[in-house]
Amino acid sequence: MYFCFYNYYEMSKLKAWISAARLRTLPLSISGIIIAAAAAAHIEQFSKIIFWLAIATTLGFQVLSNFANDYGDGIKGTDNDDRVGPARAFQSGLLTAKELKKGMIFIAIVTLLLASMLIFAAFGNNNFVLSLLYFNLGIAAIIAAVKYTVGKSAYGYRALGDVFVFIFFGLVGVLGCYFLFTESLSDYIILPAITIGLLSVAVLNLNNMRDRLSDIKVNKNTLAVVLGETRVKMYHSALIVGGFSSALVYFLLQDRGLYSFLPLVAFIPLFLNIIKVYKTDIPKNLDPELKKVALSTFFFSILFFITTLI
Repeated sequence: MYFCFYNYYEMSKLKAWISAARLRTLPLSISGIIIAAAAAAHIEQFSKIIFWLAIATTLGFQVLSNFANDYGDGIKGTDNDDRVGPARAFQSGLLTAKELKKGMIFIAIVTLLLASMLIFAAFGNNNFVLSLLYFNLGIAAIIAAVKYTVGKSAYGYRALGDVFVFIFFGLVGVLGCYFLFTESLSDYIILPAITIGLLSVAVLNLNNMRDRLSDIKVNKNTLAVVLGETRVKMYHSALIVGGFSSALVYFLLQDRGLYSFLPLVAFIPLFLNIIKVYKTDIPKNLDPELKKVALSTFFFSILFFITTLI
């Protein structure tokens, strides 16, 4: 009897941690790594070890961010009965604040170890300056992941979340990973980095649009709150159109043939998303659109990888 109860308890805890990790956010987080790997492979500078360590490290950062968001919003009371999105682990009582803190510390340590292995795989003992730079960048990413909602100076409550997502998902994710492969920043790689950054911000913006009314009540000033219902929809459209434009310019500059434009197919559901957002007045109806934008971004990166190798 006790054994069965213990097994049930352990399974419940496992499900709680999986819920807190928010698996549906993970494909988006590695989209930039796939883009960088494809661009490096095109110039024959791809490394399997760097690729898989970069994937593992990025997943670690994302899970840490998700744990921190669960903890930070829960402590501040942002996650309450007014919240529209899926219930969080802390909000639902599945995990305590103490447990989430321990989980954050554990994931931070594991991620930093993975980042160290990644840096060594890329630079070895040959470039101390670059190794130190990337190690500090890893620490900065951990701090950014935690400070999004945790603490009095949480930047997610000051309408700065979009800026940090663009920097870490787009510029750092793509440019930083590409440099690990190649130790250079050529081949117009800044353009797909901008695309991934803008589309990642679009996912966050959808999340903030969905939670806008409940965020107003708890003084969480996201950009969606600052802009208001009408202007935030215009901003959302600009993010997706900007992402498309940056990708289109990149493919035009590469001049590899018509097949190289295939990744733009992924923007079809994204343009449909713009229409859906404009027509939607009920915040909870935006929740399915989050998955649509996130998976479309991931699909873009997969098609980018395939066509670049061709």
